[in-house]
Amino acid sequence: MSEARSHHRYYDLLLATFVVVLLCSNFIGAGKVAQLDLPYFGNVIFGAGILFFPIAYLFGDILTEVYGYAYDRRAVWMGFAALAFAAIMAQITIALPVAPGSYMAQYQQGMELVFGNSWRVVIASMLAFWSGSFINAYVMAKMKIWTRGRFLWMRTIGSTAVGELIDSSLFYFIAFYGIWSTHEVIAVALAQYVLKTAWEVLATPLTYWIIGFLKRKEAADYYDIHTNFTPFRVKV
Repeated sequence: MSEARSHHRYYDLLLATFVVVLLCSNFIGAGKVAQLDLPYFGNVIFGAGILFFPIAYLFGDILTEVYGYAYDRRAVWMGFAALAFAAIMAQITIALPVAPGSYMAQYQQGMELVFGNSWRVVIASMLAFWSGSFINAYVMAKMKIWTRGRFLWMRTIGSTAVGELIDSSLFYFIAFYGIWSTHEVIAVALAQYVLKTAWEVLATPLTYWIIGFLKRKEAADYYDIHTNFTPFRVKV
């Protein structure tokens, strides 16, 4: 068990990758609702952001397990700041006057369609991410202490199940309640929750490999025994 807070070779790389994945999940996949006909489940409606967003929770599990809650907390705040900056700049870019010409008129329409999410959706996305990520990290850290570092699969799946429940519930009810029918909101939120949690289960072997690699290379395996779990700080 490593208690020292020292420089880590791979943390910055993980942080940058985490932020990229988070931005992709919100600006590439969030606006599209897809449908697949799955065996035993029938037609399942889900947001295309599911291709990206569960990876963010995988990063949260890895950062908390190897480096500790404080390092994941810093990553969450960096992701939150990146989402806020991207949302503001998207709105500013859309609001700029468009140059004349049919091409730019069509380009403007495309930008408004892809990046012109209502502020309700933006706020829902950011609040859901912030809440779900911190809860995921908190549960992961506490379970590591309770299990004395054993049963990694139980900790990664259990923490993700709790975090994703908060995330999916907050996002769809804040963003679409009153716009979609209550049945649609619940159905899509439930489908997202089940698919995201299933994604974590399937990714367990990959999670094991990455965590094992990082623990060996970083000589780090942090236990949050004396950690201040307030989310309102970035200090490690």
